[in-house]
Amino acid sequence: MNISDENNPNTIKPTNFPGGVEMGSRMSGQEFRHNRRVLGALNQNVVGAQGCPRVVVNKRGFPESHGVCDSNPTNPVHRAVTRKFSAQLSSTDQHCPQEIKKQKPSVPSSNTFGDCIYIDVEENKSSTDCPEPMFLEQTAGGLHEIEEMEEIEMEDIIEEHVLDIDGCEAKNPLAVVDYVEEVYAYYRRMESFSCVPPTYMAQQFDINEKMRAILIDWLIEVHDKFDLMKETLFLTVNLIDRFLSKQTVVRKKLQLVGLVALLLACKYEEVSVPVVGDLIVISDKAYTRKEVLEMENLMLNTLQFNMSLPTPYVFMQRFLKAAQSDQKLEQMSFFLIELSLVEYEMLRYPPSLLAASAIYTAQCSLYGFKQWSRTCEWHTNYTEDQLLECSRLMVGFHQKAATGKLTGVYRKFNTSKFGHTSKCEPAGFLSDNN
Repeated sequence: MNISDENNPNTIKPTNFPGGVEMGSRMSGQEFRHNRRVLGALNQNVVGAQGCPRVVVNKRGFPESHGVCDSNPTNPVHRAVTRKFSAQLSSTDQHCPQEIKKQKPSVPSSNTFGDCIYIDVEENKSSTDCPEPMFLEQTAGGLHEIEEMEEIEMEDIIEEHVLDIDGCEAKNPLAVVDYVEEVYAYYRRMESFSCVPPTYMAQQFDINEKMRAILIDWLIEVHDKFDLMKETLFLTVNLIDRFLSKQTVVRKKLQLVGLVALLLACKYEEVSVPVVGDLIVISDKAYTRKEVLEMENLMLNTLQFNMSLPTPYVFMQRFLKAAQSDQKLEQMSFFLIELSLVEYEMLRYPPSLLAASAIYTAQCSLYGFKQWSRTCEWHTNYTEDQLLECSRLMVGFHQKAATGKLTGVYRKFNTSKFGHTSKCEPAGFLSDNN
């Protein structure tokens, strides 16, 4: 019997690919469409999920009879305060990473039929073997590699954006959004004129750093009793240091210098100014009205009437805004910077650096970890590394704030008015060498 006889029902038709494609004969259109449906179903059932990426295994051209279709992809006690100052002074002797599109491998048009990609089939396979399509063998490993590559790419692209901190106040004329950046650029240029030599106390023969600390700690209490504005305190300390750096003062006149500096700062910043009689009472009548006015005249002439210099307060306002602060962070920041006002060694830092360090240290104290956002870095012009030295000193002041004789700042912030901020745990981890 001739096995090649087409009319014989027992004729054996050799095949070399599952799906029954005849070798040596041409398929009709109906048979070919039937085979495409069968192979498409096989592909979907084996892959088991829609959205499987297309993987090209072999691009060599083969006859149309070897085509396999792929799936589609988806994708105030004035006296008490005054007596305390006198006692202390007299006891002193010295957003959206973009999706990365990956190019799909192109397939020559001569090797495609519709959505089909041709896959090489070994010729030595027998007709009874059903080899797993080669694109399935590489899909699992290929998908894993693609996922890893996408994760690495995402890490590289993700970058914290600088927030627009003025946009929400565009319609507030007091916020001067149109030229606020120019205002603070001017402050940065002028802050060096508000600084004093950090060793100016060496030219004083009758007072020292401890006496200065006692004076400022006392003035912080007086400032709180009079319920004055925050900027008044910072300007008072600035006037004291600038005056003492240019004029020698005897010990018994030091308190008078502080009172006059407070009076001048109130005249500059406050709406309701304490009268001279109030200052005489707060000093337990240690000075006369004539002495107060004479010192006021001397101080203004020594400073050449220059009162308009930036203090840490102006920078605090801007930097707190950049840090998107709440009441807690603001109070903690002012607690830390007022502790720094008392310390003579902090005069070596410019006002802007003190302000930025106070906010950075406050964030670390409240949150328990280092935090300095890209927005804070942008608006302060200080990196985290530049703040660490000053910040560690502030942590030290915080740790010993409740001890010793100078506890005015600690007691001020340990009230309900300031949310008992001074009781917050210091950020001791900043003092580590790591």
